[in-house]
Amino acid sequence: MNRLQDVAAQVVRAALDAGLTVGTAESLTAGLVSASLADIPGASGMLQGGVVAYRNSVKAEVLGVPGDLLERVGSVDGAVAAAMASGARKACGADLGISTTGVAGPEPHDGKSVGTVFIGIADAHGEKSFEYTFSGGRAAIRSQACEAALERLLAGIRSLLYQR
Repeated sequence: MNRLQDVAAQVVRAALDAGLTVGTAESLTAGLVSASLADIPGASGMLQGGVVAYRNSVKAEVLGVPGDLLERVGSVDGAVAAAMASGARKACGADLGISTTGVAGPEPHDGKSVGTVFIGIADAHGEKSFEYTFSGGRAAIRSQACEAALERLLAGIRSLLYQR
């Protein structure tokens, strides 16, 4: 089992043990986070669904990211990632929402350099985002972003357990 599979398995196990559900909103990773979770037996008990929101119109119309925010900061931004996570939570009827947005390359996007990634997480207590800088080609950046999103999701599940 590789590191990505191991973290995904920990997320599934922790969510199932806690009785929590997850929804995803993925731009940069285009479904890798959901697919990584779905690869784990038992994921159907915690994974509500996901939205691949590659285009800003999907971020706005499906996930409810404010259009003026997207126009002002672009799609690669912490506030956008947080709003995407909140939108995933709502769209999927989940306890937690996780999102990814960033630049995998080969060119910069929205004024952000290749490797810039934001991961958002949302629960009933609010939403937040985390910024990362990854290196390598497209596949490496997307894989690192997926692993980081799963790690943030695991931390979010554990945090909710402590709040109970």
